Amino acid sequence: MELSSKVNENEHKSIRLQGGLNLGLNARTSEKIAFALLTLSAMTVAGFVVIILAYIIYNGYSAISIEFLTEMPRMRMTQGGIYPAIVGTVLLIIGSMAAALPTGIMAAIYLNEYAGETRTTWLIEMAINNLAGTPSVVFGLFGLALFVKYFGFGSSLLSACLTLSLLILPVIIRSTQEALIAVPNEYRESSLALGVSKWQTIRHVILPAAIPGITTGSILSIGRVAGETAPILLTGAAYFLPRLPDSVYSQFMALPYHLFVLATSGTSIVKTRPLQYGTALVLLVIVLGLNVVAVLVRRHYRQKLKI
Repeated sequence: MELSSKVNENEHKSIRLQGGLNLGLNARTSEKIAFALLTLSAMTVAGFVVIILAYIIYNGYSAISIEFLTEMPRMRMTQGGIYPAIVGTVLLIIGSMAAALPTGIMAAIYLNEYAGETRTTWLIEMAINNLAGTPSVVFGLFGLALFVKYFGFGSSLLSACLTLSLLILPVIIRSTQEALIAVPNEYRESSLALGVSKWQTIRHVILPAAIPGITTGSILSIGRVAGETAPILLTGAAYFLPRLPDSVYSQFMALPYHLFVLATSGTSIVKTRPLQYGTALVLLVIVLGLNVVAVLVRRHYRQKLKI
């Protein structure tokens, strides 16, 4: 009996050992498979990005020159440069961000720090989420009805900036809310325990800690503003305007609409092919440059928080 019990015990140990080895092998195998799939996915995305960038650079580099960047368009945009479109795009980005960023941050602060979890707050946040997925042409039609017609701003830079600010407002609100939620509650409690008011706590403690996350939302918004065509087509962008806007009530040229016109309108589509890719390359450089600035700001504040 003792001998048989020892044999059974040894068999059980052997089975457990084999099971452990099998589990270890399965875990290592699944780890390798998961790592390979994740690496393949990342390389695929990076590969597509590199291909797109290389294609645009290869086809648009020949059009880039001092004349192309600094002169007015001529001969129905088949000659000359895209200087008015560059200036118009930069003004659009600055104007839209100037209107949307403070409004979005203040709205997010109210929803996250003051409003509490109520039915009204839930409805507002649901509306914000729905607006974030609304097609841009709907915002364009709304801007046409509200700013161009009702307020009488006309087809102008102001109407386009206000329309685009509404377009990016949900993105800024949501990203700011996520950044505020990520700030540890200990920051709030410690500040309030020292007798600091709630607004001073938000201003001097919470907002500085949330700036990296807020900057991320700004980066996404910059790319969205710079690349939109439908809203500005309906609210102020001009087909051909060889001069700079002299006020916020003037029409303007913009790179995305300029590119759209070159690629789809007229009888010189093939002739203007290098100009199309050159315009796309300039737009890409502007967006990347502004994103780099935003990333540097975010990195600065992250390092400041670590200190």
